[in-house]
Amino acid sequence: MQSIFNFEQFINYELLKNIYEGWQKIKAGLSLAHKNFSTEVRQRIFPYELPLEKVSSETWTVLQARLDQIIEEDWQDAKEGVYPINLLFDADWGKFLQAYIGIWFDYPQTWQRIKNNNFQDLPSNIDSNKYPQYYRRNFHYQSDGYLSEHSANIYDLQVDILFNGVTDAMRRRILKPLKQGLNTLNSSSNPKILDVACGTGRTLKFIRATFPHASLYGIDLSAPYLRKANELLSQLPQELPQLVEGNGEELPYQDNYFQGVTSVFLFHELPNPVRQKVINECYRVLQTGGICIFADSMQLSDSPELETMMTNFPIAFHEPFYNDYIRDDLKSRLNVAGFRNIREEVHGFSKYWIATK
Repeated sequence: MQSIFNFEQFINYELLKNIYEGWQKIKAGLSLAHKNFSTEVRQRIFPYELPLEKVSSETWTVLQARLDQIIEEDWQDAKEGVYPINLLFDADWGKFLQAYIGIWFDYPQTWQRIKNNNFQDLPSNIDSNKYPQYYRRNFHYQSDGYLSEHSANIYDLQVDILFNGVTDAMRRRILKPLKQGLNTLNSSSNPKILDVACGTGRTLKFIRATFPHASLYGIDLSAPYLRKANELLSQLPQELPQLVEGNGEELPYQDNYFQGVTSVFLFHELPNPVRQKVINECYRVLQTGGICIFADSMQLSDSPELETMMTNFPIAFHEPFYNDYIRDDLKSRLNVAGFRNIREEVHGFSKYWIATK
């Protein structure tokens, strides 16, 4: 059962903040412990060394500061009413346990792929012609790529462990500018919002909590991930978002249809030319005056002190387009598409582009 308890009715803000910060520290500590222990196990079963650069103590200090920053921002936005405070404690312990067990069962196959640099180990029953070439691979070396129920069931926990428990906090950084942008537009009490590459629906869940009366839409290439999103979102009392299997390069929506468009953690997994196509499509389906927000990994231009981490990431997790992404100028791409009032922000380990049409 997911947490829906209305904490602030019973606990004062200062205590709530301490509980939240403590909870985040526990998640960070457990994530680090898991990564250290799984590395020890892997070295015994599949001994190999990746050509990773050593991370300096100064870099670890910067990383910790980034963690502290995003936790503080997450708390402040919730306290100010951007979204409900109970989102900070959102958890489904039964699903967590199932996913954690699934990750350990999956490790031997993942480690074997890393050792052999095998990133094209996909299910034999898929119709590969349905998917663009760049998508037909094992991102993160995970089993089945993004094309199975098993992958969808363990994905969110895998990513949260990777980011030491602050993945949802980074996702929620889109909510404040989205709310501000829709308030400025002020064209409808029931705005239409599209999440491109919605995956398992975590971002849509947070958007729903922030905009309970909005009409929500999600599109993704992975049918199994969309089924997972439907399972997650159908637990909410509001209208179920309209989920569509499709490609962000060719959005199946009419021009000027949405008041808001979002996309989280997509662009680093797209080849250079495809990023522009997706941005152009987001511009096309957005209403004049509408708000568009993209969130993805930090880049070299804004976080040069973390270059070692960015250099190591694609080596450890098979991200073939990442090195190009961290050097790409998405602000210029937004300009080319026609967006205006473009601003960039960095929160935690992520970068955000906020723009209007």
